[in-house]
Amino acid sequence: MRCSICENRCTIPPGGIGRCRMYTNEGGAIVERFPDHYIAVMPIAIETMPICHYHPRGTFLQASGIGCTFSCGGCISETIALHADAVSGALRHIPPDTLVQRALEEGCRGIAFCLNDPTAMHQTFLRAARAAHDAGLLVGCATNGYYTEESLHDLASAVDFVNIGLKGASDSRYRACGAISAKPTFRTVKALHEAGVHVEVSCIHAKGGDDEIQAAAIRVAEISPEIPFHVMRFIPFGDEPPELEPTISESEQICDDLRRILRYVYLFNSPGTGYLDTVCPSCGERVVRREFFGPMGARTIAIPPDLRCSCGFSLPIVGSIGETPYAEPGMMGGYRFTRALEMVHAVLVCLGVESDADLAQIWAGVIRDDYIRDLHGKIQTINGYLDLVHDLGERAGCTGAAERLADYISDRVVVVSSAVEGCRRPRVYYSMGTPLFALNADRFEMDLVEAAGGDPVNRGIARAGKPGVNITPEEFAAFNPEYIFISGFLSAPASDYIAACRRMGLSADAVENGRVYTMPPGWDFGNPRWVLGLSAIAGVLHPEHAAFDLAAEQDRFYRTFYGADAGAITGNRSFYRP
Repeated sequence: MRCSICENRCTIPPGGIGRCRMYTNEGGAIVERFPDHYIAVMPIAIETMPICHYHPRGTFLQASGIGCTFSCGGCISETIALHADAVSGALRHIPPDTLVQRALEEGCRGIAFCLNDPTAMHQTFLRAARAAHDAGLLVGCATNGYYTEESLHDLASAVDFVNIGLKGASDSRYRACGAISAKPTFRTVKALHEAGVHVEVSCIHAKGGDDEIQAAAIRVAEISPEIPFHVMRFIPFGDEPPELEPTISESEQICDDLRRILRYVYLFNSPGTGYLDTVCPSCGERVVRREFFGPMGARTIAIPPDLRCSCGFSLPIVGSIGETPYAEPGMMGGYRFTRALEMVHAVLVCLGVESDADLAQIWAGVIRDDYIRDLHGKIQTINGYLDLVHDLGERAGCTGAAERLADYISDRVVVVSSAVEGCRRPRVYYSMGTPLFALNADRFEMDLVEAAGGDPVNRGIARAGKPGVNITPEEFAAFNPEYIFISGFLSAPASDYIAACRRMGLSADAVENGRVYTMPPGWDFGNPRWVLGLSAIAGVLHPEHAAFDLAAEQDRFYRTFYGADAGAITGNRSFYRP
């Protein structure tokens, strides 16, 4: 029997499953394997989804299941989308009426289905959408848009807003994701737009993919140049090579090109960029200001209450403005949830947990026990991280391996701290991506800097974001850091960073003396390899006291916890990969 939900149109035998693994043939009908089951339900600000032109600052209930009808390399939702069976034990059964009641109790304007693709839970989505509409709630989703004409008709009547993720414009790009062609997705964009649904689109920008994203923008503009277009700077997760990651400046350049095609183009995964702001197409003024708010997300920080530019132009933004954005706690909300699962995975890899069955059991327990809710607090200090290692060791039945990892880290912390004890502490600024995006005062990286003998000026920032906030040029000047470190997660080459400082007129001792350093992935956050970053930072700040042999230290760590030579492994931005 053929499944008619997505255009892969799998033929599923009785008792079998389709390629997304979320549907089976039961009693002569295609049915979901996990009906009305969710892996994550929590309130979010709509910009976390992300949606930029619909009910700005509005609170919505994020509802996430598992599975996807695509298999894209570098998927940020890899854990729940591509390894669905591994986390299925963490699913919770939540009937439509219960989901709606949760949204109402949380004061949400509606329900947003995201993280996994609603094509992988079509009947569940439709049931929940009907119940939400009956209760006066709005309904939206983030989807690859790969619907058949039959299921698209159902979708159009079920949603008020949607973010459609484009993989590019060519059939070859879609085939790389396991699909057949690009046509169905663009058909979905056109049909939903014409049906009066609020439509925004997202498209990955990978290095060498300028022609692909420009072609996608042209096809969207043919439907309507008013459709907001999100440029998702490609971050190499999963097995994707790091060479595919464009720099922030390269993605900003493509945004300039796309703004000649479409009116509203936004850049994500680029902390501190000004390309998250809404620019008036009439006069060029920045009318709505946003800042980076975690992977694939944004936060609206300034917006005119009448949605009008000072020149009189009315922005095509739908819905009322929320007074303040919902403050999502810790790592809850949006794609931060998937990053939290990867951080857990990173520790488990070092503990020797290799089998899918063991990993599935631990993941299920971590999610089911709401461990993610408290994870953020555990990873803000070195001692807290050591507690995390021990906790996960107990969950995995690997207390001996956890003790070995914790002892290794503790010993290195003592060695480094002792080496820099009594040294003058230079001023250190910890940034992510661009010069004016500062990491939060209570972030783990500040603990690293202090242990390495530095004085983190970020401690003086009272505001907080995910994982930091935009600061002003005046604040940067007042900090006058002697050293600058750029996060190893969403990063930038030091040369680009210094060039940006020159371009923006930012001056500091670190910039003038060329003391700007990009941390390797996983060396300062998200992976136990931060212990290598500790030595690296100390060596930069106090070379006369902490001149460690980083190559030897790295090789020792890799041999001890990965069973491989460091030189034999090419890492990327995934937390769990060596």
